[in-house]
Amino acid sequence: MTPSARLWAIAGGVGAVVTGAAAAVVASQQRKPTEDPFAEEPLGELKPDRTSTVAAEDGTPLSVEEIDPEDGEKPELTLVGVHGFALSRRSWHFQRRDVASLRLPRVRQVYYDHRGHGLSGEASTETSTIEQLAHDLDSVLRAIVPEGPIVLMGHSMGGMVIMELAAQRPDLFADRVCGVAFIATAAGEVGARGLPRPLLSKYNPLTRGVGELAGWQPGLVEFVRAAGGQLTRQAVRRLAFGSRDVSPRLVDFMLEMLAVTPVRGLINFVDTLGSHHRYAVLAGLKHAQVLVIGGDSDRFTPFAHAERIFEELPDAELVRVRGAGHMVQLEQPELVNSHLIDLLQRCGGSAAPNRRNWWWTR
Repeated sequence: MTPSARLWAIAGGVGAVVTGAAAAVVASQQRKPTEDPFAEEPLGELKPDRTSTVAAEDGTPLSVEEIDPEDGEKPELTLVGVHGFALSRRSWHFQRRDVASLRLPRVRQVYYDHRGHGLSGEASTETSTIEQLAHDLDSVLRAIVPEGPIVLMGHSMGGMVIMELAAQRPDLFADRVCGVAFIATAAGEVGARGLPRPLLSKYNPLTRGVGELAGWQPGLVEFVRAAGGQLTRQAVRRLAFGSRDVSPRLVDFMLEMLAVTPVRGLINFVDTLGSHHRYAVLAGLKHAQVLVIGGDSDRFTPFAHAERIFEELPDAELVRVRGAGHMVQLEQPELVNSHLIDLLQRCGGSAAPNRRNWWWTR
């Protein structure tokens, strides 16, 4: 079954009214190749059912939102999205849109902003660590998802945070975390494979502030500069997305997200990203269904990182998205959501357990 057909069947069941993700698939098939498929998409504007603030262990406010199943019925599990560096929970736009319409299984969704990002409180130099972000995620789970099965979905730095949580709370992964989706992330060696060192102006004060970052991950320097309004949309398009045509709306959406998080806060996360090394932690995911997705044109976390995670896991699904970049969940949402829905189905008991698979996309 193709990704499009799979979405059609799952979203409403056989014979159901075509809504949500299935409707989007039909519309995309009817558009002319020259049309922008996201021209009318209300990116980042979907309204949650509830918003709240969770206090982290040190009192830092974490902004959280919840989305219930569209039909109002009781959910069978909870999907928690953990966003990436310099972004916000808005980066999960397409996932929250399509998952809300699922019936098999019905899923409650929880999305939040990391400290120092989006609408959450500020992060100090001392608290700008993956360890602290994992404690924050634990605080969100304790307050918002105190019981029931959980699927964790992490993009980029968010995936790293999930790995650290597995080290801090092995009991949670043994008892309640039934699935994990790693999207465009790495378990270590973040700067070992990536962009060549860019030409950075020594006269740029922001560049001087993040100059130490250039040695191991120069692409993140550009993201920080973008958040400071010093990078063109063409550069953001090149850095965030892959080699295929990309909707101008997606590029604008990226610029909107980058504009929210303070530059000085981003600088504080440099050290923790550079020292990230959690290959050994992956063994703690043996009780969960694991999905690993990466784009083979990702300039931040090249696909070799996804392959390495796949090698460390005893039973996982690896998806290679051809031509996609670091923001693969925005760039190829139909394909990403198709595999995410498969993962949710396995965790919800409505599909057979996963066997070790490697998917190549066209």
